[in-house]
Amino acid sequence: MPRTSYAIAIGSNRWGRYGPPVTQVQDARIFLSEVGRVTASSPVIASPPLGPSRRRFANAVILFETMLDPPALLRALKAIERDFGRRPGVRWGARVLDLDIVLWSAGPYWDRTLTIPHPQFRKRRFVLDPLLRIAPDWRDPLSGLSVRQLAARARKVGHKVDRARLRS
Repeated sequence: MPRTSYAIAIGSNRWGRYGPPVTQVQDARIFLSEVGRVTASSPVIASPPLGPSRRRFANAVILFETMLDPPALLRALKAIERDFGRRPGVRWGARVLDLDIVLWSAGPYWDRTLTIPHPQFRKRRFVLDPLLRIAPDWRDPLSGLSVRQLAARARKVGHKVDRARLRS
């Protein structure tokens, strides 16, 4: 497979093997560089949790190049999550590390375990705001809208994210 680019969302809201959530997010970038090349990285932002978790999240997005196809990359991301101490648990509960494929330069992808673009990314400011910093013109292959346009729509709807920048 030729080298392609991905946008990967990184989130953490639990202390783990590598320290507090912001450190987990920063260190995940290092682990990702072992399976491809990080070409851009957003600042780490704080965001409120979705669902039952009460802990705030540290979130970032990276742009990533690799020769891996989507299923192989998903397996690599799940292995990194396990290395960080993530275990199966409550949907949207507290987690040491969450790595999601948001976009792929080759367009949409579907199979029984993976959907690209990520089905919820258009509504999630904790993904769109960091992605806007590093890839404002990347277009959603399904809607045709740019990340800039999607982020503006999410702001109008009122999806919340803290303006606080944790650390880049």
